[in-house]
Amino acid sequence: MKTDTPVAENSESPYAWLRLVVSLMLMTIGGSGMYAITVVLPQIQAEFDVSRSDASLPYTLTMIGFGLGGILMGRLSDRFGIVTPIVLGTLGISSGFIWAGVSGDLWQFNLAQGLLIGLFGTAATFAPLVADTSQWFTRHRGIALAICMSGNYLAGAVWPPIMQHFIDTEGWRTTYIGLGVFCLVSMLPLALVYRRRPPSVSVTATVTHARPTARFALEAARSNPARPLGFSPATLQLLLCVAGVACCVAMAMPQVHIVAYCGDLGFGAARGAEMLSLMLGLGIVSRLLSGWISDHIGGLRTLMLGSILQGLALLMFLSSNGLVSLYLISGMFGLFQGGIVPAYALIVREYFSPQEAGTRVGTVLMATLFGMALGGWMSGAIFDLSGSYHAAFLNGIAWNLLNISIIGFLIYRARGGFGPRGIPAAT
Repeated sequence: MKTDTPVAENSESPYAWLRLVVSLMLMTIGGSGMYAITVVLPQIQAEFDVSRSDASLPYTLTMIGFGLGGILMGRLSDRFGIVTPIVLGTLGISSGFIWAGVSGDLWQFNLAQGLLIGLFGTAATFAPLVADTSQWFTRHRGIALAICMSGNYLAGAVWPPIMQHFIDTEGWRTTYIGLGVFCLVSMLPLALVYRRRPPSVSVTATVTHARPTARFALEAARSNPARPLGFSPATLQLLLCVAGVACCVAMAMPQVHIVAYCGDLGFGAARGAEMLSLMLGLGIVSRLLSGWISDHIGGLRTLMLGSILQGLALLMFLSSNGLVSLYLISGMFGLFQGGIVPAYALIVREYFSPQEAGTRVGTVLMATLFGMALGGWMSGAIFDLSGSYHAAFLNGIAWNLLNISIIGFLIYRARGGFGPRGIPAAT
């Protein structure tokens, strides 16, 4: 039963924190759909006898479906509540894993990954949960969003070594079918926690509860949702979407191809799965730390910090092909870039109307997922053309520079204090 509840009683209440913990669990389980394909990529290439770029296509389709599904599930959440997308997502990801596990050719596998696992499955456990969390917190919204979105990286830390173990012992098809059954029996009961509707958190409440001496709070207060940073909402959202694509094309190179990269260097797929797990495990630490930082300096500056550090890590990958150094840089990459995607959700809540949270968060996160999809496929295509990943790392660095340029421009606009009509406010 759904009930309307006031901000004073429910915002950051014990129930809000319980809801956050369940969201973390759901995102961790649902995130298996995003990382499973990165682990089985070598097996898919061998079984279906395709090129590296063709073997990367299921990941690309999964991320495109993931992104588009974020908008769809965000709209469903805004209209019907969070329970509807969670139930649909559970059925989607479970049936998708089972269908992929029995697929007879690559195109069946692609459809299962892109349509059921991506569009109707994992998408329901990402953007809707992020938007829902943003509605339940004011003073600690940054750290709450970071905790919620850590589920995405916790999935990356937990699932690769587990899946690699079962792939080695039972085969990838049995592993996929078993994972589908597990998602079904574990996710549906958790949906019962979400029967209450979020409190109505306004922009005014957000600014009032923020630290009054922080410059980012003043900037957010000056920005009217009708003219955020002096732009129309559509223009600012477009800029954030382009930035999201750019940073995640860069992010995808190590995350999608580290297992295959280690195999090419002769270290074996198991070492690559461990590096991916290390990368995403430390990404959890990064997300929590970045959430704390963002509560002090705001989403835009947190995003800029993460983008700069991500670029430095990509540069280090260029000069490293030893086992120890790859472990080290993989860990650093996770620490550097873990807070990037949560910063986009925080920026949306700082500068847009909370009544549009599900749709706008879903749209911007869709762009980041599209960037992951494009980056995963593009890196495989560049490998096929060049025979190595060196050029793919350079491609990622170039996209990362585009992201830094856009965010730098938005920070410049924020420092100018653009008011409700797009006119710089007096300081």
